[in-house]
Amino acid sequence: MMEPFFIKSLSSFSADIDNLILLVTVLAGFWFVLAEVLFFWLIFRFRARAGVRAQYVTGKEKHLKRWIDIPHIFILICDVVIIVAAVQVWVRVKQTLPPADETVRVIGQQWVWTFVHPGADKVLDTADDIAISDELHVVANQTYHFQLESRDVLHSFFVPVFRLKQDAIPGRTIVGWFKPTAAGAHDILCAEMCGIGHGIMGARIVIETPEEHAAWVEAHSPVVDAEPAASTETPPAPETGSTSGSAH
Repeated sequence: MMEPFFIKSLSSFSADIDNLILLVTVLAGFWFVLAEVLFFWLIFRFRARAGVRAQYVTGKEKHLKRWIDIPHIFILICDVVIIVAAVQVWVRVKQTLPPADETVRVIGQQWVWTFVHPGADKVLDTADDIAISDELHVVANQTYHFQLESRDVLHSFFVPVFRLKQDAIPGRTIVGWFKPTAAGAHDILCAEMCGIGHGIMGARIVIETPEEHAAWVEAHSPVVDAEPAASTETPPAPETGSTSGSAH
């Protein structure tokens, strides 16, 4: 029912990040609502009234300190729960690099994304690599490593449907991974202010079936010249046919 109001979740780890955000929202939201309800109740309960003198409260009395100490303990427990959950997600998404089916290179520069795909050999940095701007083509349910680079200033590779965001730093190659879970075409953005054209630095990630991706690779693979080497052997001389006559 609420799905149209949220960005789709289309990577193997996007649910982990969504659940972490939900956990933080629920715990922080609970304490926020409780504090605001109590705050406005106290304002109403101890509002100025005729004939009632204001009280001077030091906050040192035990029955008053409990209003601070007990919530403080529960909030610290909530903080520990959030930290443990966040570390688990961080290790699973950022510190663990599962084996890759393919590797792609992502290059950011003012103000365009360039993607280098492996060709039919599925190996990067070979003659059949496919380098294009503004479109990254991948296969659903395959694990990809990406090599993220920047040619000029700081950029940030952001794929909302994957819950993936990684800064691109000049002079460094940053390795990460993702695994798409469903076919479709979705936005890639730059999430780091990178100059006057930052707002138009967008691209698309196209998630395909294996058959669709194979057809795309075949259609976009560069033509590799493979001229036959000139032969150094001398061709044999043609045989001379013999003639025969009959005597009469």
